[in-house]
Amino acid sequence: MKRSDLFSTCALPLAIFAAGAAQAQDLQSRPVEAPPAQTMPSTTAPPASGDEVEFSAGELQYDNAEDIVTATGDVRMFRSGDRLRADQVVWNRKTGKVTATGQIAVTNPGGDTAYGDSIELTDSLKDGMVDNMLVVLERGGRLAARRGTRSLNETITLDDAAYTPCTVTNSAGCPKEPSWKISAVRVVYRPERGRIFYSGAKITLFGLPSLPLPAFSHPVGGESGGANGLLTPDIKYNRTNGFEYAQPYFFSLAPNRNLIITPHVFTGVLPMLQADYSALSAKGAFKLRGYATYGRRSEDLNTANPIGTETAFRGYIDGVARFQFDEHWSASASLRLATDRTFLRRYDISYDDRLRSTASLERIDANSYFALTGWAVQTVRVNDPQGLQPIAFPELDYRRRIDDGLLGGKIQLQVNTLALTRTEGQDTQRAFASARWDLRKITRFGQEVTFTAYGRGDVYHANDTLLTPVASYRGTEGYQGRLVGALAVDVKWPLIGTLFGGTQRLTPRVQMVASPKVENLDIPNEDARSIDLEDSNLFALNRFAGYDRFEDATRFTYGADWALDLPGIAIATNIGQSYRLGTRPAIFPDGTGLTDRFSDVVGRTDIRVRDFVAFTHRYRLDKNGLGIRRNEIDATIGSRGTYALLGYLRLNRDITGTAEDLADREEARVAGRVQFARFWSVFGSAVVDLTDRSEDIQSLSDGFDPVRHRLGVAYEDDCLKLGFTWRHDYQTTGDARSGNGFSLSLSFKNLGR
Repeated sequence: MKRSDLFSTCALPLAIFAAGAAQAQDLQSRPVEAPPAQTMPSTTAPPASGDEVEFSAGELQYDNAEDIVTATGDVRMFRSGDRLRADQVVWNRKTGKVTATGQIAVTNPGGDTAYGDSIELTDSLKDGMVDNMLVVLERGGRLAARRGTRSLNETITLDDAAYTPCTVTNSAGCPKEPSWKISAVRVVYRPERGRIFYSGAKITLFGLPSLPLPAFSHPVGGESGGANGLLTPDIKYNRTNGFEYAQPYFFSLAPNRNLIITPHVFTGVLPMLQADYSALSAKGAFKLRGYATYGRRSEDLNTANPIGTETAFRGYIDGVARFQFDEHWSASASLRLATDRTFLRRYDISYDDRLRSTASLERIDANSYFALTGWAVQTVRVNDPQGLQPIAFPELDYRRRIDDGLLGGKIQLQVNTLALTRTEGQDTQRAFASARWDLRKITRFGQEVTFTAYGRGDVYHANDTLLTPVASYRGTEGYQGRLVGALAVDVKWPLIGTLFGGTQRLTPRVQMVASPKVENLDIPNEDARSIDLEDSNLFALNRFAGYDRFEDATRFTYGADWALDLPGIAIATNIGQSYRLGTRPAIFPDGTGLTDRFSDVVGRTDIRVRDFVAFTHRYRLDKNGLGIRRNEIDATIGSRGTYALLGYLRLNRDITGTAEDLADREEARVAGRVQFARFWSVFGSAVVDLTDRSEDIQSLSDGFDPVRHRLGVAYEDDCLKLGFTWRHDYQTTGDARSGNGFSLSLSFKNLGR
């Protein structure tokens, strides 16, 4: 497109904005470019020091009698980092007055550029007056006024002015009204503080005056500038608390520390105070968030209409920290603690059902790893006793890798110890030392063969084992010891060829693992309770998740991986099964797919179509009749602006007994966003419990029981976020009741969140 064509397409908007410029501040860009960084002028005065003025122009005229220099034709002047560009400049060397006309641009050392129709400056190029002034800030945003002044300290004062950080042209380059701007009787920009100060201001949103702000200030470019101030408020409504208004206030305590205090005011309950503190140092950083209120809470979490207790203190604290002391040593910690089980959900803070606090000291180098770790868990589940939740401290873990080990293999040594304490349950202590040797070879025919040898010695101690409800988790009271060993051979044979114009890879795989009988049931089971056969652990040396259980006997595992790569399309799938020799009874619970000598068949398929489709399917098929025991689908379809997220999970394992976390369930999840205009979109999500009593006798669902959903509309451009969300919770837990909730979010760039 020719430049003349572009201007013709914008003729009407330009005419409208030109007519409006006589009545309002002109925030549009000017046709002149900012003066470039100083270069050697083509025509100069005598060599100048840093305090003298250098200039260049197409033509110079000297009036020796009046000592006036008139420069025309792309005039450029430089002095002490300040730069001026204009069509014509008249410099009175006697008075030091500089008058510029035409296409004017003045840039200060900080990179801020002022434009105007005419300007009167002193020869310092710092202070003066500008008509029809536009200031484009180096850190983002622009200021416009009918008239403005610059002082020697580079402070800019504007009368009848406006500010916006938004773009003022559309995608075609034509002028447009910014999404929002601030108009004020007077505006003062102080570059040394990085802030803009307003008097008699109001915010205009989409061209409509909306919010008066008689006197306030804000940082430039989103930086705090060391000043305190209000941030953007939040407005919400839900059935439990009524209307909510939250107004954060920012305190800059130091360049590396800040505090945000947020009062939350409700129409249905007492106010709540929120505090956010963060700090950054040369070694690391930490953040701490806390909530505190005084209100009614219910101890009865199983009744549809619970009776509240007397008012009591309620709150929550959440913190995270990480420090790197040197190249190898680091420390990290997290803290999550609530006063009761319904506080987080009632105040729409979190839906997590367990809160975990951790602390860890680590040392990592190329061949070793050391960690001293501790953690504690707080449950917020209904009917889940807190006294049975473990407190783990200490856990010591040391690992050492030796690359040039026996026969050229790799050796990994590990020493680990763990102590678990419960206030009303079983206490367990564990220590072990292990060694693992791996040797990987490639045969002349291309097979990849890996030999593995593993040995470990364990010592356990348990107290109060009868307090553990599940008998198979208890172990034997007192001290117990065991030896664990395994030998394995794993063979892969990658085969590569062409298919449909792309590349396909077929990799058959066979593994043999041999392990002598292991005394498992005498050992407490703390970390290997949730077991399920899937593609990720099919070829694992030990298919239990943790250390407390080890799969013994001899087994063969076989399967295949297949992948196809086409232009823009990638498909990968695998399938496998295992067979256990001998008739030794298995310790896996019924329904896990590993109880019998033949295991169930497991597999996974991944399909990607460019960046538009991502599909994953995981499954487990019963070895007898190929009944579906696990069916899990996750799919993402669409672009960044318009997409759908689909999820489905069904666990039909028929696991008997009271093993925790192994109950059958069925669930569907859907979420999506549709961008129906350049900046507008609608979004939504829903979670539905499809479990019925035939799948889980403890389930209260009727087979289609929505958990929660949300639906909203959002606007987002380069400087504004606006959103409205409707959420409905279908489940009541104590004083966190089901019902509707609404939230309105509004975020201005450079004016807070």
